[in-house]
Amino acid sequence: MADPIEQFQVKPIEGLDFGTVVLPLIGESRLAFTNSHLAMTVSFLLVVGLLALATSNAKVVPGRLQGAVEQLFGLINGVTDSMIGHEGRKYFPFVFTLFMFILAMNLLGMFLTFTATSQLAVTGTLAAITILLVIGIGFAKHGLGFFKLFWPMSAPVAIRPAVGLIEFISFLLRPITLSLRLFGIMLGGHIALKIFAIFVVGLGSLAFSGEALGLLGLPVAALSLGMVVGITALEFLVAFLQAFVFAVLTSIYLNDVVNLGHGH
Repeated sequence: MADPIEQFQVKPIEGLDFGTVVLPLIGESRLAFTNSHLAMTVSFLLVVGLLALATSNAKVVPGRLQGAVEQLFGLINGVTDSMIGHEGRKYFPFVFTLFMFILAMNLLGMFLTFTATSQLAVTGTLAAITILLVIGIGFAKHGLGFFKLFWPMSAPVAIRPAVGLIEFISFLLRPITLSLRLFGIMLGGHIALKIFAIFVVGLGSLAFSGEALGLLGLPVAALSLGMVVGITALEFLVAFLQAFVFAVLTSIYLNDVVNLGHGH
């Protein structure tokens, strides 16, 4: 039986493993172009290509491709506008880029044997970029007043330090929750899909092996096949929803620092 975890192993592409090199300030490190790099590169090219095709010959009455991209554009524009307020348009490009890149990696993982967003290093990097941008915007807009975010004026004075500490810890945990949510859901969904697929192949082979008890595996194989179809459909939906949730949470975090938690 195949290992369900094998699909998540990061492996160098044949011919693109350059071995161990010495990098400044880092030391010895293995340099290779892996299946993870390939998945992210293809996702990036797909997003750029899709947006280029949709906007290169834009029409007043959009075609199917232009209409689909405009729907995604309007969806994320609505999120940033409703979450952040009148300044949401400034941060729309970043949120839209995150959404499209994550969506492309999620969907591409349904067709390849490797899903980039099932790697904590990938989701963690995206979350780290997000939270560093949020902190940078906070200091750029408010200077040291950024720390007012962790001093809740609505709370009684006696408990403000405790509540502020909780808010500060919560703020620091945000990149962790961002990365773990996306990583965990994509990992779990693909493992479940692989396990049921293994049952289909294994029990199906047993049924046609000619053994007397082999036919007993047919109902279970049929049920497993139904689960594979159902989980596959669900995974496509989850691929979109997780990219959307990442965009929504990023917009919420941006709203906190842009408006110092007071909404808009």
